[in-house]
Amino acid sequence: MPNPKILVVEDEENIREAVVYSLSQEGFDVYSANDGEEGLNKAKSLNPDLVLLDVMLPKLDGFEVCRMIRKDLDLPVFMLSAKGEEIDRVVGLELGADDYITKPFSMRELVVRIRNMLKRSSKLSSSTLSNDELIIIGNLSIDTKSHRVKIDNQDINLKPREFELLYLLASNQGKALSRHQILEKLWGHQYIGDIRTVDVHVRWIREKIEDDPSSPSRLVTIRGIGYRFDG
Repeated sequence: MPNPKILVVEDEENIREAVVYSLSQEGFDVYSANDGEEGLNKAKSLNPDLVLLDVMLPKLDGFEVCRMIRKDLDLPVFMLSAKGEEIDRVVGLELGADDYITKPFSMRELVVRIRNMLKRSSKLSSSTLSNDELIIIGNLSIDTKSHRVKIDNQDINLKPREFELLYLLASNQGKALSRHQILEKLWGHQYIGDIRTVDVHVRWIREKIEDDPSSPSRLVTIRGIGYRFDG
């Protein structure tokens, strides 16, 4: 089985070299880029298993690179930042980052969190889905065998994590699930990132399946708890 490929996009040479060395010692195949433009090009050409992406980069900043990766690719994005400000974490999550760590960080912690993220990514299809199940709620259908979602028989394009989340909520129709329950089921009990990643994914799904995403009727918020699928 090939080693996981990790792309490190970091313009600070000492940090980039230290991360590349540490990850290589852990058995990963590691590639690097020192600016956002190079990082984006390598992400598209290498299709790595994970991108470790700094926020402050020359040419294209990390937020823009993350946005463009999310547009074309479906792979985990782990963001780095020296700032540690709330706005950075929120913006990173809004753009689709899967996890976030601030500098200075422990290499041991970074390696553990990367391994956990790769495990979660590889287990997605087996962790929550029945192998052959069709859920039909009103004009919405979710087919786990073909991994397709349709509304009025028209395909709705969902990324794997969005599909998993929609299936989890729809298969528990009428039942409120807390953010922590959702995180544990889809991201794993070892997840230590921002809980608001659930809210971000819910909003993305609403934009694709709701007639009015600002006033959802299918995927509703249960204040102080989490979310419920009403159909």
